[in-house]
Amino acid sequence: MLIRIVRMTFREEEVENFLKIFNASKHKIRSFSGCNHLELHKDYNKDNIYVTYSHWDNENALNNYRHSDLFKSVWTDTKALFADKPVAYSHREVMVV
Repeated sequence: MLIRIVRMTFREEEVENFLKIFNASKHKIRSFSGCNHLELHKDYNKDNIYVTYSHWDNENALNNYRHSDLFKSVWTDTKALFADKPVAYSHREVMVV
């Protein structure tokens, strides 16, 4: 499993527009082949910083999404709202015994 975390900083006046984009696309993203989980988190102290947290079968599944028309559409609309460059991380879960 691949865990993808993307931290996005929006211009304050664009936060509502981002939420509209996310809410309109979240079900499509969740049902995309290889996506097993998608959450949206808001920074505890800053109202214009959001993080998506998603689980993918593997890197290939994430890349298939990232090359899809769905991603291109959502990302084009979302990146126009940024106040700063997004930061993305890919992780794998580590079990500590």
